[in-house]
Amino acid sequence: MRENRAVTEFAEAESTLLEQYFTNLDRPVFALRNLPEVVKGALFSRYSRTEKSLRRVLLEEFINQPESGFGHLAGAAAASEDDMVAIRRAEEFYERVLVGYGDDSVAELAGAHVAVEQTSTLAAKALEDSRIGISPLEKSTRYVRFDRPGPDGRHLYHRGAELVHPDYEPAADALFATYSRLVEPATSAIREKFPQEPGETDRAWKSATRAKALDLLRGLLPAGTLTNLGLFGNGRAFEYLITKLAAHELPECRALAGDLHRELSLVIPAFVRRALDDRYGKPAAERMAETRVETARLARQIGPGSSPPSVRLVEFDPDAERKVVAAALFPYSDAPLDQQAGDAGVVLEALLAGRANRRQRAPRALEHAEYAFEITANFAAYRDLHRHRMLTQDRQLLGTSLGFDSPPGLAELGMAGDFERAIEAAAAAHGKLERDLGRALAQYVVPLAFHVRWYFRANLREVYHLCELRTTPQGHPDYRWVAQEMFRRVQEVHPRLASYARFVDLGERDELERRASEKRIDEKLSALQHTKSEFPA
Repeated sequence: MRENRAVTEFAEAESTLLEQYFTNLDRPVFALRNLPEVVKGALFSRYSRTEKSLRRVLLEEFINQPESGFGHLAGAAAASEDDMVAIRRAEEFYERVLVGYGDDSVAELAGAHVAVEQTSTLAAKALEDSRIGISPLEKSTRYVRFDRPGPDGRHLYHRGAELVHPDYEPAADALFATYSRLVEPATSAIREKFPQEPGETDRAWKSATRAKALDLLRGLLPAGTLTNLGLFGNGRAFEYLITKLAAHELPECRALAGDLHRELSLVIPAFVRRALDDRYGKPAAERMAETRVETARLARQIGPGSSPPSVRLVEFDPDAERKVVAAALFPYSDAPLDQQAGDAGVVLEALLAGRANRRQRAPRALEHAEYAFEITANFAAYRDLHRHRMLTQDRQLLGTSLGFDSPPGLAELGMAGDFERAIEAAAAAHGKLERDLGRALAQYVVPLAFHVRWYFRANLREVYHLCELRTTPQGHPDYRWVAQEMFRRVQEVHPRLASYARFVDLGERDELERRASEKRIDEKLSALQHTKSEFPA
């Protein structure tokens, strides 16, 4: 058991002051609480260059320093003009602290939560494209109906001055009208096909069948559909995200850059100050935009290609197994990496054979096996798989030339005709928008059912994670197929390395994907209710 340094170093008055900011005052491991992000960042930056304890630094160099304005930042919300001046002075103090420890990594020590609402699915992809340092969570097309009108009674999709075109709104409205018209009959037909089972709660059955209906219809939603998302990120990641958005080809994203900068400047001002400034942010954004324009010009010299839905393995390392074995042995050996040698079968068995479930992560040595996949599938599937942020990935612009998916389940319900007519009408509108407004803006009217081509570059450790997670029976059939095909491509070239990913499910999909999962949720809810009855408040 870890030895506890249990004697507090603080007087009684100091302890009373500090206990609201730390989870304990007498143990070597503790968490911070009730502190503004700018204070946390400055506190940790100072902490790296002093012999004092973190608690002592907060007390002596922040709380007890009148010029720090700590009371204004950590106390109640300011109301008067004098308070606002005091807070501005306090933030200037913290900025000086941060400048004194000017490594950019200091900006990773403070973060913020941001909500971005009523933004298009296209813009949401741009927000979520920052792979490291930001964690997004987006409104689900599986659990939420998207046909609820806004306060003005209109369907919720992006409208902007850049999209003024006679074909845009009629096409988007027609897609939403078809979606809305089919939701109830699709749900009723699914419930008739999958009646409630004995012992299945009403909640679980209704949730599973509603999710099935929404899964079938989500392909009708245009890429301009408004969504909500939450972001948590550190200051350094937000700074870069704002700069990237400022360089984006979509005006909506450029507007989001300013919106994010304004709001984050209220909570972590010192960390996003450079995002749009004249010295760093603006020149960086201008360079990104110039690079995009030039590479797009060069790309247009390449003729168009076509491909059906597919998962292609375009690159892999024939020597991957040896590299994985060497990396596994290296930490426990005194020999250089390129001199590690061992029986591959024995080493891999020791490394991977004991995994009991997918939450027991594959070890780091698997990162030495690398793969590049090119995938063609519908944009809704990309939207789901895009969340695996440790991959290297990029996509082509959304369009209609690669065709679309009509869910087999809709044909079984006799609704495929309505679905396909709406999709084809949107494709016709897309052609006109592309001609008049350009490829980037034309994306807004493209339904999620249309195919898009993208690539994933991933190591084997990430392949294990993605494929074990995204092939579970409750997953959406579209992304489940992509994950299964990715894994099959790895099996073909590295069968022994793939054989230990025992939690990849290559079986046929369940017809009602969410049923088993909803039953497990009921079991958990029942257990919580039982615990609550045993230990009433």
